[in-house]
Amino acid sequence: MKRSLVALVCVAAIAAAPTSLAGEESGPSPAVVAMREQWLSPAVNSFTFRDTNRVFEYRMVHRAGPVRPLPRGPALATPAAKIAGEERDYQAWAERTFTNALLVIRDGKIVFEDYRNRSAPETHFISFSMAKSITSLLIGKALEQGHIASLDDPAGKYVPELKGGAYGDVPIRNILQMRSGADIEERYDFGQNPSLAAQIHQNAIVLNKWRFADPAKTIGRRTPPGSTFNYATLDTAVLGWILEKATGKSLTAYTEEVLWRPAGMEADAWWMADGPPGSGRELAGMGFNATLRDFGRLGQLMLDDGVRGKPRVLAKGWLSQATRMVPLRYPEETRSPVRKGYGFQFWQLDDEPGAYAAVGLAGQFIYVHPATRTVIVKLSYYPPAEPAYVLPETVDYFHRIVNAK
Repeated sequence: MKRSLVALVCVAAIAAAPTSLAGEESGPSPAVVAMREQWLSPAVNSFTFRDTNRVFEYRMVHRAGPVRPLPRGPALATPAAKIAGEERDYQAWAERTFTNALLVIRDGKIVFEDYRNRSAPETHFISFSMAKSITSLLIGKALEQGHIASLDDPAGKYVPELKGGAYGDVPIRNILQMRSGADIEERYDFGQNPSLAAQIHQNAIVLNKWRFADPAKTIGRRTPPGSTFNYATLDTAVLGWILEKATGKSLTAYTEEVLWRPAGMEADAWWMADGPPGSGRELAGMGFNATLRDFGRLGQLMLDDGVRGKPRVLAKGWLSQATRMVPLRYPEETRSPVRKGYGFQFWQLDDEPGAYAAVGLAGQFIYVHPATRTVIVKLSYYPPAEPAYVLPETVDYFHRIVNAK
């Protein structure tokens, strides 16, 4: 991608807009395209990962009703961190791991909250692939409500447009597990010969020409469904399309109805959307945006097995099913010794009993540790070339937090 400090200037200059950016019904202007192409630039991504509705297509998810309280608990004494073999303090760890904000909730109470780099409680942060876990929660709800009859149903049953490609006969279960068998690599090679993932990103998100899931209609098959783990955002885009068709509602409307409002969130949220403007589909695999505390409320809801009074919010038993991890072979499947297993759009990052995480590109985490009733939300701005040390040192510090008194 092109990289320039002009991105920061563009962020300040583009005013917030409603669902479509003013004057861009036929597509984004060259200035907006240039801004979007700076999104991952390490020079400015601490800022470009926030308030994305100023730059990208989006769909608002409105809150309603009483806010779920997040009272203050006894303040956490931040533990020492291990950095390159040495013991350092929290501030050193936060800088080294590119932290924008960190929240720790224990027993339903905030024990630590830190906003950095001029962020604040009202700042909305991009989830990147933490959105995949939200989509999983919505699939569970659609199954409970009977919109989806079975996870063993093929995707083409709900989205007939998929029948011409590899996804048509793949069971929803295999798509949830990132085992669709579709012939795509999560590799963003831009330039002269862009990869398919890069083409989708550029045409669906930057230029608003494609819908993100459109290539799924004709894509070929690489491996038999269910046989091989292959992390692909296109899989989750297909899940979002299934939700849209099965429920008869947009992903925004369904998120609002069954999750955001009943969960008692404090602020509105939004899904980023693909193109063309005004008629695109929400980016189910990477496009959710919310405040730090509301990501924390989501983590607490998951820790509580989806219960917030009556009726429950999340489908009964879904978290147990979605976090039943299939072990991953290292390095063949993940190229990371820290990523140990994968469930239904949730990661296993360690060997802590019952622990699981929603994980997003560039260091976005909702880490749930049932044994200590702890939720950790870390929002970050890793550079596109993620340093090898950053994930191990992040997960190690999570362990130190959950064991801190």
